[in-house]
Amino acid sequence: MGIKRKPKKMMVLLMALIMVLSVAGCSGSNGNNAPKTNNGNSADTADTAEPTAAAVSADEPGWKSDTAPITFDWYLNFAWFPNKWGVDPTSQYITKKTGVDINFIVPAGNENEKLNTLIASGKLPDFITLGWYEDGVKKMIEGGLVLPLNKLAEEYDPYFFKVSDPDKLGWYTQADGNVYGYPNASSSPADYEKYGDTYVSNQTFVVRKDIYEAIGSPDMRTPEGFLNALKAAKEKFPDINGQPMIPLGLHEFTAVGNDSLEQYIQNYLAIPREKDGKLYNRETDPEYIRWMKTLRQANQDGLLAKDIFIDKRPQMEEKIAQGRYFAMLYQRTDFAAQLGTLHQQDPNKIYIAVDGPANSNLDAPRLNGPGISGWTVTLISKDVKDKARAIKFLSYLNSEEGNKDLYLGEKGVSYDTIDGKDQFKPEVFDLMNKDRSAFDKQYGSSFTFWMLMNTNITAQWTPKAVEPYKQLEDWTRGKTYSNSEFDQIDPLANSPEGIIFAKIKELRSKSLPKLLMAPSDAEFDKIWTQYINKQKDLGLEKVLAFQQTKYEENKKKLGM
Repeated sequence: MGIKRKPKKMMVLLMALIMVLSVAGCSGSNGNNAPKTNNGNSADTADTAEPTAAAVSADEPGWKSDTAPITFDWYLNFAWFPNKWGVDPTSQYITKKTGVDINFIVPAGNENEKLNTLIASGKLPDFITLGWYEDGVKKMIEGGLVLPLNKLAEEYDPYFFKVSDPDKLGWYTQADGNVYGYPNASSSPADYEKYGDTYVSNQTFVVRKDIYEAIGSPDMRTPEGFLNALKAAKEKFPDINGQPMIPLGLHEFTAVGNDSLEQYIQNYLAIPREKDGKLYNRETDPEYIRWMKTLRQANQDGLLAKDIFIDKRPQMEEKIAQGRYFAMLYQRTDFAAQLGTLHQQDPNKIYIAVDGPANSNLDAPRLNGPGISGWTVTLISKDVKDKARAIKFLSYLNSEEGNKDLYLGEKGVSYDTIDGKDQFKPEVFDLMNKDRSAFDKQYGSSFTFWMLMNTNITAQWTPKAVEPYKQLEDWTRGKTYSNSEFDQIDPLANSPEGIIFAKIKELRSKSLPKLLMAPSDAEFDKIWTQYINKQKDLGLEKVLAFQQTKYEENKKKLGM
């Protein structure tokens, strides 16, 4: 479907980049849209009351000019983020080195409510990191709540331009010619030409290894094979340690839909995102409808547990750790910790990636890989307590030096030069793979703090993936594609198109469970027709027209 939503997880990308760090993310096209380092364009920062820092060379790290103690408040729009700065030796090392301490502010509940409250107050913490796909990014920029990074750099730290990718700056340049946010985990289409065969995706269809092998390792690419495998697994293993086995796991149902039932399965079916230059409404594709009816049949056959309609991520993580799911259409990095636990208990009871739902031609999936938008963007508040120190610290984090410090940590503590190569000490790497939470607190490296991580830079130090993560990661190689041109095409929530879009997503969230729980194909068809017609009535064509315009603009930006 032309309308898409970015999963709030991509934690997206998140734990993959954190646990195995195998995707890469530097840009490499011509960068003609990048802002120039013209020192005459610093009007937005010239009215500051603080004294201008001493001039520094564009070739030298600006942070070295001032390492006096300072504490920045840094808002992370991710309620799940568990770590504190200064607890571990890596963050302690960086504070000692740069003088910068960080007080993380993390929402206790709903992220959007907290962010909207901050925006409404008109005063933001010093740094703000959130998903590029969040409406809050545009609201902060349009509300004048954040400062242009390019102008801060021109005035205080031109080194920023040396360590920033011109393609990323070009991609994030706004209509006023300024750049307000810088991404992490970003890769341009040009990077795919260089590194595409090494890129991996988070999107996987997995099965519990021992159960799958016990039922004969069936082919699950067709509706018939899929249903038969779920049925065989349930019949042979009705209970897991005294608890009912759950034949199929999906991402949680939310107020806007379900990742597994939208882009994930559409990618597995290799449904195109555009046809002849026009955005394609993917959910109207016959292959998608065919597989939605297959899932409806699974529910009628008792193969969809009620749990999947009501469980949220914490409940799902608990059940994954118990090995209660047979199969899951799920982001592999979202259950990395649980997978590690299962592997420690019994390597035969882990989850492995296998060929899942496919289209009638049995084409290989076309999975989401890293894109130029990245995962998150980091912005600097107009109320930042020290503009010079803020942009200099951002430049440091974005540089190779900063990425190495945040990835490897302090030499002699979490890494050393072993066999002529800087790499994690064996006991450190072992703990990282066995207990990530303990690792974060004991060492704090390997991007415990991922706000500006650049995985192209850190690829030179990245250890080879180990099991049980390696198999899942390797399975996605060669099936991973850039979809950068389809990023950032959705309307702002408070725009006319955005209001329509929100109503359509709400309609989808209510319709998906009804479709799966329909008692017959005839009833499914009735619900489906009502759903499609209601979308049209709400104004779907206006949203698609908006997205088409943004899509065409993106293609021009990317030189496509």
